Amino acid sequence: MFTRPHFKDYIMAKSIAIAVAFILVFSILFLYFIPHKNDAFIAISLLTLGFSFFIFFIYRGAKKIQKELSTINKYLKNLEKIDKIDYKTHFYISEFEEINQNLIKVLKGAKKREDVKQRYNAKLKLKNRQRADMISAIAHEFRNPIASIMGYSQTLQDDPDIPKPLQEKFLTKIYNNGNKIETLLARLILWNKFESKEANVYKSTFDIYHLANEVKQSLEEAYKDRTIHLLGKTREVEADRTLIEVVLKNLVENALKYSKDDVTIDIQDSDILVIDKGVGIKEKEVDKVTKKFYRTGTQSWDNSMGLGLSIVKTILQLHQTKLTIVSKEGEGSTFSFMI
Repeated sequence: MFTRPHFKDYIMAKSIAIAVAFILVFSILFLYFIPHKNDAFIAISLLTLGFSFFIFFIYRGAKKIQKELSTINKYLKNLEKIDKIDYKTHFYISEFEEINQNLIKVLKGAKKREDVKQRYNAKLKLKNRQRADMISAIAHEFRNPIASIMGYSQTLQDDPDIPKPLQEKFLTKIYNNGNKIETLLARLILWNKFESKEANVYKSTFDIYHLANEVKQSLEEAYKDRTIHLLGKTREVEADRTLIEVVLKNLVENALKYSKDDVTIDIQDSDILVIDKGVGIKEKEVDKVTKKFYRTGTQSWDNSMGLGLSIVKTILQLHQTKLTIVSKEGEGSTFSFMI
């Protein structure tokens, strides 16, 4: 079976063929024109020796060129697999050196594109996993209030003679669960704005104490058997009032959900603190609870789809400040921020 020769073999075959042809031709001429045979054989020997040296140097050059071609071929063959480029490789022939430099540029570009591709794939996988977590969290969070609404509604529909006080109790339960769904939807819409970079900060000057008092009254209506203490004094701040209200409401509601004692909002000269004496957070999880979709997997800490504290963190970042958490498991937590 015919196989294509290597560069060195091809050059050597051609050179030897040409050398043999020249030696034969000149040998005939020497034997014909030189009268003394000894002189003719000496001339033929010298010619053969000269061509031998000539072929040897051609062999050396062809071997060097083949080695350089092999290096270039290795680059091309492993273009997608190679992790490290041999920048120290230099070539004897100018054109090959230029090809090598161009190949290095190509390999750098390919490696950079591969890195970008891997980062993109990792980011895509993370997004897909977060989307799956989001769907799971939505299903989990919406299931209970929807089931409650359907259950109470079905009871009212099936038994029109239910006593008036019990009807009012059921209707209140339906309203509260509907309000919970509305809150969850508002949280999702707000987070979607943060994710799509559509949220804007509209700053104004307002009294943070009065805002905290509004949040206190609103949540005391929702949690009628709980007490929220408000400490401090009036203080004007410059921020987005609507977003800071979301921050306060999320922090206080978390405190109400995961503690049985009273909750305190403390408006200090530079900090706003929300203090509870609830279940607290494990030390290893304090830095994780503000991550989106983070859930510990326990019933003691569940911040509604893993978005509540993440939204708080994002809003505070938009205001060039941050959320500080000090917590001890079984004793309670303090959430604070400067504004």
